[in-house]
Amino acid sequence: MRTNQNLKSFLRILSLLLLTAGSAASQPPIFVDVTEEAGIHFKHNSGATDHKHIIETMGSGVVFFDYDTDGDVDLYFVQSGNVPQENQQTLANALYRNEGDGRFTDVTDISGIGDTAYGMAATAADIDNDGDADLYVANFGQDKLYRNNGDGTFTDITETAGIDNTLWGIAAVYLDFDVDGDLDIFVVNYLFYEMSMPVSTYKGIVGYGHPRSYEGTPDVLYRNNGDGTFTNIAEIAGVTNPVEGRGMAAVAWDYDKDGFPDIYVTNDTNRNFLYHNNGDGTFTDESVFIGVGYDDRGIAEGSMGVDCADYDGDGWLDLIVANSEKATLYKNEEGLFFADATADSGLEQPTLPFVGFSPLFLDYNNDGHLDIFCANGHPQDVVEILMDHETYAQRDQMFHNNGDGTYSDISETAGAYFAETLVGRAAATADYDNDGDPDIVIMNSNQHAVLLRNDGGNRKNWLGIKLIGTRSNRDGIGAKVTLTTEDTTQIREVKSGSSYASGSDTRLLFGLGENQRVKKVSIVWQSGTLQELEDISTNQMLTIVESEK
Repeated sequence: MRTNQNLKSFLRILSLLLLTAGSAASQPPIFVDVTEEAGIHFKHNSGATDHKHIIETMGSGVVFFDYDTDGDVDLYFVQSGNVPQENQQTLANALYRNEGDGRFTDVTDISGIGDTAYGMAATAADIDNDGDADLYVANFGQDKLYRNNGDGTFTDITETAGIDNTLWGIAAVYLDFDVDGDLDIFVVNYLFYEMSMPVSTYKGIVGYGHPRSYEGTPDVLYRNNGDGTFTNIAEIAGVTNPVEGRGMAAVAWDYDKDGFPDIYVTNDTNRNFLYHNNGDGTFTDESVFIGVGYDDRGIAEGSMGVDCADYDGDGWLDLIVANSEKATLYKNEEGLFFADATADSGLEQPTLPFVGFSPLFLDYNNDGHLDIFCANGHPQDVVEILMDHETYAQRDQMFHNNGDGTYSDISETAGAYFAETLVGRAAATADYDNDGDPDIVIMNSNQHAVLLRNDGGNRKNWLGIKLIGTRSNRDGIGAKVTLTTEDTTQIREVKSGSSYASGSDTRLLFGLGENQRVKKVSIVWQSGTLQELEDISTNQMLTIVESEK
């Protein structure tokens, strides 16, 4: 009798454990604010003044990159600081080393990249193919280029490399536009602004000037000469447009799969640009012709950040653009044109009340469908006095991909952070703790940076891929990766720089759902090499070196 009772008790306990495990497995992932426990103490400072210079509204960027090549992605924060000509600058950008145990250490002084200019953006990639990532910093004023010495330190090579952009740089991306095996740099410039310009007033209240009150500035394309120097060929290449350009962000990707990376530029209250790479060193702006210059109403939006990915699984990389009122989702129709899918996707209404700055595609729950995060925040700090239904601080949003071309706002269940109202600006994503799900870092204007750890996204299977080019650029930027499982096919392209003023990890992270094996991984490198691997185990970070054939 006692044996039967013991058996029944054991079975009840076992059933309870299985029920608990099943319940945990079915729980959606949540994002947890781990900034303090991670040892990150970075606070953005805009240098806000009574004059309200428009540069104070912009915030600054952040980059995930593995500067010391130890397999753990580190964090670089861009600081704005005291407004030029107002006060002496005392604040600097900061580099935090990832210790691999969830904690970060401030190594700014040792590294030598604590730039004290009025900073805006940064991006990281290997410009000299020596195996470690170099850093480009865009400023209000002279930009900076730092070469990674491979020993934990960097050298400022701005002058010797020929980096001469002194305009208001607000974003930068690396790309190999001429497919010669080394990375070039595209820099987005914003407005022409001087400290002596008069204040702007609204109903008698001093506020930040409207972007259309100022002239636009030309963007810059630096060609890598392969000898440590760069040449600005933007005018020759056809990628300058100061009359219409009030650039805010850019993303470089091969939208039509012709083997040459194209450039999309978002502009603030002007139409956006899509520079098609002609393959001969020149570009043609095709934004209006193929449907990404304006929204579906023919309106030039106040566009901020941008990202690209294949959100609907059709094999073509689409665009998400954050705007001053609503996000715009452009569906890539096989490289021929783009259709505005914002309303059909369910993104129009939930994004309408917000000023979006930083959109990111990421698969937060590893189900194989790309979700969307967006950091939100109004640029005008007196907006609540001027308007009844606008707020300066806003909450960020997370949208779940339903797998049928539509999205649902799941912010309320994504973690306590999403209930907070902050002045969101920049954001980047990476699996910083190498546990198989994407985490997020957010920069807020005049507030502390926030590191969100994804808890539970790795309950489903995943595969990480790090590319190392040999004939192509070493980071594999521009390479297209197609992953095939029993029931899904996913395509990604390695890119540098996206969102707003920031750079996410260049390693690719694929969610695999319940799939236990990957049937095939195919890589089309920029060199034209096709490389394939078959029957791959899941739940690992796989490093793939470009083959010589």
